[in-house]
Amino acid sequence: MARISGVDIPDNKRGVISLTYIFGIGNTSASSILAKAGVDENKKVKDWTDEESMAIRDIINNEHKIEGELKSEIQLNIKRLMDIGCYRGLRHRRGLPVRGQKTKNNARTRKGKRKTVANKKK
Repeated sequence: MARISGVDIPDNKRGVISLTYIFGIGNTSASSILAKAGVDENKKVKDWTDEESMAIRDIINNEHKIEGELKSEIQLNIKRLMDIGCYRGLRHRRGLPVRGQKTKNNARTRKGKRKTVANKKK
């Protein structure tokens, strides 16, 4: 296992796929990182030399927000939306879907487990 910025990335996978194990790095940014470092995308992590892995570490540390720093920035953005009281902030506060989805049938991920309401007897 190679270790980049506190995350163990798998050795037996291609470089592009392995870098996506780091929070904040997707396919596009992984391929651009490898291109800047001059490493072949199809080369497996176990075949990287020390110079290549150091170049990749430097590029990630200098040019990308990842892991804890990115997560805290996302949380601050959500907190700001809640503080100003905009629609998205209210949806976050109530634990409902934020991006316009319907809630009559689905939205169980955001709403949580079903809470049954008893019927009124006639």
